Amino acid sequence: MIRVITERDTSFAGLFVVGVKSTGIFCRPGCPARTPRPKQMEFFATAGEALKAGYRACRRCRPKDIVEKPPALVEQLETLVRNNPASRITSEMLRKMGIDPSTARRQFQRYYGISFSGYQRATRLGTAHRAMSNGESAGNTSFDTGYESTSGFSAAVRKLFGEPPTRIAEQKCLPARLYETPLGAMIGIADDLGVHLLEFVDRRRLASEIKHIRGSLNCVIVPGKNLPLDQLALELEEYFAGNLPEFTVPIHIAGTTFECAVWNELRRIPYGTTVSYKDIAHRLNRVGAVRAVGRANGANKLALLVPCHRVVRADGSLCGYGGGLWRKKWLIRHEQQHRKSH
Repeated sequence: MIRVITERDTSFAGLFVVGVKSTGIFCRPGCPARTPRPKQMEFFATAGEALKAGYRACRRCRPKDIVEKPPALVEQLETLVRNNPASRITSEMLRKMGIDPSTARRQFQRYYGISFSGYQRATRLGTAHRAMSNGESAGNTSFDTGYESTSGFSAAVRKLFGEPPTRIAEQKCLPARLYETPLGAMIGIADDLGVHLLEFVDRRRLASEIKHIRGSLNCVIVPGKNLPLDQLALELEEYFAGNLPEFTVPIHIAGTTFECAVWNELRRIPYGTTVSYKDIAHRLNRVGAVRAVGRANGANKLALLVPCHRVVRADGSLCGYGGGLWRKKWLIRHEQQHRKSH
């Protein structure tokens, strides 16, 4: 990492940031600012970790900015995969194209959260899902998507979909997208009608939440995009820039009657303000349900979109946030700072 910073190697941008102890500022690899001495460097996996440690974002390289446009290499390989869905692009093929396989892996890992080979595999199986949903046989689909045998195709389908090829046509396929934010990476999952999940990727309950979505909707979740996820990308950027007080992307609220009532009440909390768990219970005419309100708050799968971070204790102190109290504190301060402009 010291070598990357010293040589201003931009191919590692997005994989880590460097904090400069002498200035209290953190930068992304490739920043044009003066290179700090190694003893002044402190490394973090994400911008959120650097912020948590007390560093400020560099104004020159803007390490907090959300990456919207994929790197040129990612776009080039995406187009190649899209135009040749049945082909497997191997490391040897990349080298013949003048592309370092490790660079392709890093850049796809940075932008999509999976390796280039993982992206190809997900794309092939997504194509297979669509083909079989339209009535194509498993045998024809396996060869059309580049598998040399039906047994290999069947094993890959079972691993990703949890079902044999003959049954995947019965499942929905929901795309998932990774978002870089000033507080760390988030994952969004949506169908064409709205967002089912938005969470920080380091949340402990994330795996169980995804498992619940897969089971309740009888769906498989693969990397991809759709209109709600694209809209969410734009709105997250505006929100973190302080320009968006209210999200308008459509969402799915799914839970018990009481949970849905709590979550709908959370959506009524004005931007830049906070209320207590007790306040929410009173608004629902369930005065004795303060703890139940807290549990419903914790079960929210739509961070920011259903603003559970705006709920605090009756004395105003912070408590209970799945993304971590440091994020809750940051979000409340961020909204309060920009409230007057709205």
